[in-house]
Amino acid sequence: MPLMRLQKYLSQAGICSRREAEKSILNGFVKVNGSVVLELGVKVESDKDRVEYKGAPAVISKTMLYIALNKPTGYLSACKDKRGGKTILDLIKIKERVYPIGRLDKDSCGLILLTNNGSIHHKLLHPSFDHEKEYEATVEKPIANSDLLKTERGIVIGGVKTRKAKIERISANSFSITLKEGRNRQIRKMMEALGYRVIKLERIRFANILLKELKKGKWRYFTKEEIKNLLKISLIDK
Repeated sequence: MPLMRLQKYLSQAGICSRREAEKSILNGFVKVNGSVVLELGVKVESDKDRVEYKGAPAVISKTMLYIALNKPTGYLSACKDKRGGKTILDLIKIKERVYPIGRLDKDSCGLILLTNNGSIHHKLLHPSFDHEKEYEATVEKPIANSDLLKTERGIVIGGVKTRKAKIERISANSFSITLKEGRNRQIRKMMEALGYRVIKLERIRFANILLKELKKGKWRYFTKEEIKNLLKISLIDK
């Protein structure tokens, strides 16, 4: 395995993006062969060097894994919960380490993607790649057409207007919404700004991956065709 910069190694190990890796190195979170690294120019060889991130091994897997999970409500979309609560990794019993691509808040459910491919992890998360995420939302009272139009055009949250979205009404109280960004609790905050409270939120699509008939709490590996299409739209070589 050829030498590579430490920040690239961390990205390919699925730990974080290269930019975040640089910050982590400068903050002293990364060790190579037992020694803390504080410089960005360090190079490592994955077959020989032992890399640790915040005390845990950082390993580039030779087998790339891509998983779709139907997250139930009540689970945290993270690898660990500092409070000891349930996380989505409790639902996936495999030996390999995988990382969630983005998050759904604890009260939301639906499609979560996980992978150990650091490059695709970064490219699916970064808003500049414009990957779509589709949700079905239900609010506690009928929502006006005018408010759906406002949501589609963008709502100001925290002083920043959301990007344009695609909206389709499902019923008096529910609609589907497709976003190309993923701000924290975005749909809930958009509805709150218009005077509505979301009582159910489910993600049904992420890029080209569909939730379909996957049952709550269950997971599956991507099909070969899904992997092929996902790598294609993410501009990544196999």
